[in-house]
Amino acid sequence: MPEEPGESGERGDSGDSGELSLERRRLAEEKKNERYVWWYLAYFLFGIHLVAFVMIYAVLQAK
Repeated sequence: MPEEPGESGERGDSGDSGELSLERRRLAEEKKNERYVWWYLAYFLFGIHLVAFVMIYAVLQAK
């Protein structure tokens, strides 16, 4: 039982650090999501260029 008062005292302090931890976790998640967005954008642009090059090749071969 002696651990309970220490734990409750730490909970009061960990409230602030808990908020900081939550904020850090949110920022890390946001950074990860932003990285995914850049990867999706890169794949999308690569795909668009690939389609465009295939279409240009098809038009040049049709002449």
